[in-house]
Amino acid sequence: MPFLSGIAVGLSVIGLAYSAAGWWQVKRFATLLRSPAAQEAAWPPVSVLKPLHDDEPLLEQALSSFCTQDYPCFQLVCGVQDPKDPAALVVERLQHRFPAQDITLVVNPARHGTNGKVSNLINMLSSARYDYLVISDADIHAPPDYLRKVITALRAPGVELVTTLYGALPANPSLAARLGALHIVCGFLPSALIGRQLGREDCFGATMALRRETLQAVGGFEVLADRLADDAVLGRLIRAKGGHVALAASLPATTVSEARIAALLRHELRWARTIRSLAPFGFLFSILQYPIVWAMIALISKAALPNVLLLLCVWLARSYLAKDELRLLAQRSLPLISLLLPLREALSFAIVIASWFGNTVDWRGRSIIVDRPPNPKAGISALDKSAKAKGALGVKQTVGIER
Repeated sequence: MPFLSGIAVGLSVIGLAYSAAGWWQVKRFATLLRSPAAQEAAWPPVSVLKPLHDDEPLLEQALSSFCTQDYPCFQLVCGVQDPKDPAALVVERLQHRFPAQDITLVVNPARHGTNGKVSNLINMLSSARYDYLVISDADIHAPPDYLRKVITALRAPGVELVTTLYGALPANPSLAARLGALHIVCGFLPSALIGRQLGREDCFGATMALRRETLQAVGGFEVLADRLADDAVLGRLIRAKGGHVALAASLPATTVSEARIAALLRHELRWARTIRSLAPFGFLFSILQYPIVWAMIALISKAALPNVLLLLCVWLARSYLAKDELRLLAQRSLPLISLLLPLREALSFAIVIASWFGNTVDWRGRSIIVDRPPNPKAGISALDKSAKAKGALGVKQTVGIER
């Protein structure tokens, strides 16, 4: 099939160019990461909100990183909805380990919608004493200067919301954890940086920092209570009101906890289907970013020496770029990364294809329907009407980018 081979060759070259562009953006971002945090005479006090659910792998290590922040005045608010949730015991241990740190545990079973995380945040907000709010996922490990860099970004003119990208910290040595980490650092992160360069202002749940008045202006956490991806919806609402979503020069890490390939695939399929529903046109073209897969297709279509050489060259180049991205971002080295890359790309390619065949995702054992969110320029009332319409399906969810 020489015609198909020719197309695959072209797409492989495009994919390699995209990988090189991503590497260049990572290199630029790494320079920002190395810049020291600002030094100010008066930092505003901050409340860090941590919605928790169950004792996830490395949870205590992740929360500990927020207890040792190089920031003069901040409060850590941790919330659970079940009094028997083992995450509460983790917080109690932290209260004993860090007696000088202001750590508040909120236990409140009240439900305010279908999104458990947002429901938890609604319960926690009244315990947040300060007007600068930083919402961070439970599995995020923050560097010591994280709060300084996030608040510095938030105080820039025109900025109403600050988010961060994130690296990966495998919780175990399994193949699944290594593949998940590789996807985050050498797949998601470069693509997100390219998107920022093209003008996108996506918000990621790893960090959502804003002022209390900004949150109130868009309707509070309540407007997100029935949204699957609260981060993306919050970003859209703030941009619709003229605010900017800034990217802080900090790189926390997310725990990659999956120990089995099946669990990893379910997680990544949820990512893919939510992103597809949010931006179907852009997601369609994401299939171009897997140069090794396209080189394999070219070789399968036409077994010829040039296609063999193409596969080898693309494989070597992609391996070099991925290894250098890990080095630039000071991420944990992944053993046998060159051998993992073809498998990683093949899995990602298959997930992109599979994401078009269905509109349900698995979220903590629940099957949830995803669809495209309404345009936030229509106002919060339009979002509320959409949520009520979804009620007929038994699930009220809107999609976005969710880790």
